[in-house]
Amino acid sequence: MSDMSSTVTGRRSGKNPGPRTGLKSRERARQRHVPVTRRVAAWVAAVAHDPSTSLNFVIGFAIAHALLWTIILTALKSAQDVHMDVAEAFAWGRKFELGYGKHPPLSGWIAGIWFRIFPVTDWATYALAMTVLGCGLVLCWLIAVRVVDHRRAMFTVAMLAIYPIFNFKGFKYNPDLLQLVTLPLVVLAYLDAFEKRTWKSGVWLGLAGAAALMTKYWVLTMIGAVGLAALIHPERMKFLRSPAPWVAIVTCVVAMLPHLWWLKQSDFLPLVYADDVYGGQTFARTSGLASIYLAHNVALLLLPIALAAVALAWKLQWWKSIRAKGIFHEFIESAKRPWARGPNPGVYLSQARNIWVTQIIVGVVPPIAAVVFGIYMKTDWGISLFFLVPLALVAIPSLRVTQMALIRLMLMWLAFTLVMLLISPIFAVQTVRRDGEAGTRFAPRSEFALQLTEAWRARFNSRWPVVAGTTEVGEPMTFYSPDHPAPLTPGEVWASGLTSLEEALRLGFIGVCDTTDARLPTCEKWMNDTVPNAEKLTMTARRYFHGKAGPAVRWKIWIVGPERKEEG
Repeated sequence: MSDMSSTVTGRRSGKNPGPRTGLKSRERARQRHVPVTRRVAAWVAAVAHDPSTSLNFVIGFAIAHALLWTIILTALKSAQDVHMDVAEAFAWGRKFELGYGKHPPLSGWIAGIWFRIFPVTDWATYALAMTVLGCGLVLCWLIAVRVVDHRRAMFTVAMLAIYPIFNFKGFKYNPDLLQLVTLPLVVLAYLDAFEKRTWKSGVWLGLAGAAALMTKYWVLTMIGAVGLAALIHPERMKFLRSPAPWVAIVTCVVAMLPHLWWLKQSDFLPLVYADDVYGGQTFARTSGLASIYLAHNVALLLLPIALAAVALAWKLQWWKSIRAKGIFHEFIESAKRPWARGPNPGVYLSQARNIWVTQIIVGVVPPIAAVVFGIYMKTDWGISLFFLVPLALVAIPSLRVTQMALIRLMLMWLAFTLVMLLISPIFAVQTVRRDGEAGTRFAPRSEFALQLTEAWRARFNSRWPVVAGTTEVGEPMTFYSPDHPAPLTPGEVWASGLTSLEEALRLGFIGVCDTTDARLPTCEKWMNDTVPNAEKLTMTARRYFHGKAGPAVRWKIWIVGPERKEEG
């Protein structure tokens, strides 16, 4: 009777749970027992897969990656000065030119803008590099969503975040690294133009091509690969008959006109630099360098590919299968697990063909061309040419990318990053203890910059205007001295245009020769011939890091005062 009356009361009061309310209550109760980690994983997978939220998620991921790796690199490199390339980019950015002797101007312009906002410190250089790479991750995602579904696109970004180019190897900002923004822009604009085939998409493609060429002429490899991909594609005639490719060519040429004018006025200095430094190599040498180039860049790709394979093939309680069927059988089954036949709506084959052909061309043609034309092939030239490999693999139609595979790979990225965050300070200390005495990486250039600044100010009571020395010496002085003197490289044909010998003699300068450099006799001869009456000094410095001494370095110094104005 009491049960019946309570039921009646419940109905009258409206508190009796109906079938739907009961289901919701049970669902909430069930969710309370689901571990937090699983709920977070489900949320990440849902947000990354949803077109309405995925872009914001990728931007947040890129920002987190950039911030964490800025902290890691700052700790990891804390015993070292910034790389010469970074200091050179900073020096270029002190004066906005249409070209800087060795390279087109975009990398210098960006460095100039960056250091007008951020302080001239080591951490700001690593933040610049990681900001470039963070932008590259977002652009690669924008490329991927034109080729695969959103889950696969995020899987591609996670692979790139593990790729050493986007973390360890990305510590130095230079034209090679900046190409990881400008080349994805070219590919993205090309995919857009290939799909839309309008004059507006052609304009964007032309501007992207001009931005890439203003970074480094090496980007012609990617531009050529994109052009060949368009010609090879089954739908090439639709593209070629549209205004897009022709508008793109005209737009690119028009946008490049100021730089082309500078190139002619400077007697094509970047081309002279490239030929003098990297041309005229023997067949045996270029073959060896091309082999090293390929081996180096393939090795860098192995880590993200291997971890992606583990994420795709992972099986819960895999050890039970090994005990039951053996490790070899489980390995074969794991290798087969991510693959399936049949159509795959998550891959858009028309655009996937463009990615496959482009990546094959930029992966294979440059080292072959280097051997044929006798070009010195640097391993760093591959920094910008393999960012499409993860997408090319993920776009294979028979490959199935599950929600859990994405979560596993992102957890691998997180674990890898957090481990590096913890051990990077320890690693820096151990590296100095192991290599400090002999390692040129620990040369005290920043200490010398402060000493030379004090020496100049004590003599002339003015800012230090010009430093003369090799690129390895001069550019770090420009970066670390609070006066930021303009660099002058003696005997360099492809001068940056930041100053001249005439200006250096008028304003005064400090000449520096590193006694550990094999070019010391050439440096000394230039200084003695150019300024025989200069004040000559010898300076020695070394750096101490956590009680461990770095190498003692001795520099020969020539101090030339500014010209005195004649009294009228």
